[in-house]
Amino acid sequence: MAHNDAGGAGYTLAELAAKSGATLDGDGALRVTRVATLERAGPGTIAFLANPKYASQLATTRASAVIVAPGDAGHTPLPKLVTPTPYLAYARVATLLHPPALPVSGVHPTAVVDPGAVIATGVSVGPHATVAAGAVIGEGASIGAGASIGRDVRIGARSRIDARVVVYDGCAIGTDVIVYAGAVIGADGFGLAEDQGRWLRVPQVGRVVVGDRVEIGANTTIDRGAIDDTVIADDVKLDNQIQIGHNCVIGEGTAIAGCTGIAGSTRIGKRCRIGGAANISGHLSIADGTTLGGMATVMNSIDTPGVYSGAYPLQPYQAWRRTSVRLRQLDALAARVVALERALRARDEDGER
Repeated sequence: MAHNDAGGAGYTLAELAAKSGATLDGDGALRVTRVATLERAGPGTIAFLANPKYASQLATTRASAVIVAPGDAGHTPLPKLVTPTPYLAYARVATLLHPPALPVSGVHPTAVVDPGAVIATGVSVGPHATVAAGAVIGEGASIGAGASIGRDVRIGARSRIDARVVVYDGCAIGTDVIVYAGAVIGADGFGLAEDQGRWLRVPQVGRVVVGDRVEIGANTTIDRGAIDDTVIADDVKLDNQIQIGHNCVIGEGTAIAGCTGIAGSTRIGKRCRIGGAANISGHLSIADGTTLGGMATVMNSIDTPGVYSGAYPLQPYQAWRRTSVRLRQLDALAARVVALERALRARDEDGER
């Protein structure tokens, strides 16, 4: 019924209310075809207000309908969807109005599929993609242009492997997974043993096992396990350019923002939220439900869930120079404090005598 272009049939507001779980307020027969921001909306669009920063735009928007929280419903006469979670409702509405284009099933003439691979019905294999012997591609999955699927890889039904993704031998990807362009799954982890001043590479014999409904961002890399598997559990969402080391376990429902680095053998719990450019040392664990702020540096395990942050806030350059000078003086200052405390204790002890 719906189309992903502005000229499509769209949905009525009543249909969107029913499908998004919001309450209808206004003309349910109004039809909308696409989403838009409050500032740039026009006829036939639906916009949303989730951030109070943009509340003033509610009075001037040219959208045909809006999605708002109950407290904002009285601030506009427009037809609306009312919900305590307007951003979630927007996500559902946007998914309905802008569904992804489905690839055409079949194997492109330039693709190379080994006769020993198993390709289910409805699979799309794009130009110059390769699928090695023993690979099993589930029903309705798609393999993008130039992607490389290694030996004995398992890819579940309806999963989408975008252009130039590399999935190394033996790795397993669940159902309804999205792997964006350039991601590398299952390359060798950084395993080295020192041998008289030189490095000996340690064979990495584990796999990467990815659960269902996972999203893996563009150019993200997930190393295979050294012995046991690296595991990405169901419903994990990974942003672009994340590095996950060998033998890591990322718990169900965790979301990790871009440029985060996670060293090997780290266990991250369920439903964690990790901000961009965080750095997490290896061989530690992070409790379920933990939130890490952007650029946080984690050197020890976190046993108690909470919100943790570890980066200095931005300062004007001259202020930062003064701060950095004081930081360099901390050792000397600490030594002076210790000396003063000793002197005070000695004086007090003399006084008591």
